[in-house]
Amino acid sequence: MPTPIKGRGASTYLPGRFETQTSEAVDDGWAVDESEEFAAARLRTDVRPETARSIISRNNSPDVGFSQSVNPYRGCEHGCSYCFARPTHAYLNLSPGLDFETKIFAKTNAAEVLRRELSKPGYVPQPIALGINTDAYQPIERKLGITRQLIEVMQETRHPFSLITKNALVERDMDLLAPLAEQQLVSVHFSVTSLDPHLSAKLEPRASAPHARLRAMRRLSDAGIPVGVMVAPVIPWINDAELESVLEAARDAGASSAGYVLLRLPYEVAPLFRDWLDAHYPQRAEHVMSTINQLRGGKDYDSQFGKRMRGEGVYAQMLARRFALASKRLGFNASRQQWPWLDCSKFIAPLPPKKPSLQGELF
Repeated sequence: MPTPIKGRGASTYLPGRFETQTSEAVDDGWAVDESEEFAAARLRTDVRPETARSIISRNNSPDVGFSQSVNPYRGCEHGCSYCFARPTHAYLNLSPGLDFETKIFAKTNAAEVLRRELSKPGYVPQPIALGINTDAYQPIERKLGITRQLIEVMQETRHPFSLITKNALVERDMDLLAPLAEQQLVSVHFSVTSLDPHLSAKLEPRASAPHARLRAMRRLSDAGIPVGVMVAPVIPWINDAELESVLEAARDAGASSAGYVLLRLPYEVAPLFRDWLDAHYPQRAEHVMSTINQLRGGKDYDSQFGKRMRGEGVYAQMLARRFALASKRLGFNASRQQWPWLDCSKFIAPLPPKKPSLQGELF
């Protein structure tokens, strides 16, 4: 059975799907030396600078609410055990397990590249989702401020964008977000999986505690910034019973929009999540995965559009009905007036970067 590591969501360096060689622990018969001299080194987060060549990622997925996104980091120290983005670290020949949350790549030139891409003559503004494959407000953002730099570019160009985060650090940037909200240029969603701080600490060990997210939600709402809640992911027999209570707490904190996403287990996330279940809920693990298989056509995951976010079958229908009834009772999503469209008409293209002159290079 995997042993949980305090402050981490994964417990192993699971090899990525592209690896040609893997290592395996073997009992050689010698007694384990548990003295301090041979103790494992403390697992620290390593943040590495990365020079990005491009910054706007585009998609045509019919079941997500955005067509382009910007990720200021690769990897995420929040360490959410269920994170659908973990498999992206396999492209770097790193583990989607512990490497994803301990080896973070910071795109230090992100703001410069964003300004350059927005200045291209053929660019057509569409709302940008800021922080999808990573949380834009993960702990290292407090020091590096890359997300704030990106927001400053959006403010300068009046470009609409949305945020989704699990971190109360978003409060730091209220001085930028509030004026943008007045022009219908920003919306913020908070991902809240549970109101139980103990469960939250197991699921997402370095994200802000649930009460801190709700407090930040209230403060942003009071500042005139439209806020919403995403109950994501909903995990059968782990946090599904809290759906209505999370929605109600978010409504009381000022949220005017709500959504939910069923647990997604693409590629390496499935074995990692199974390890997490075995470590924290061994008696429930088999039942949880059995229900997930029923929701995914007998598999751990089904990536088909229209099914990957909600699942299929009786449980999926029941969950959708519960969400619809709770949303109606709490006044979520009742009209588009509550959740204004982001305005693309105010966009002002930045000046293209100046090309270095030969004379400048000489002197």
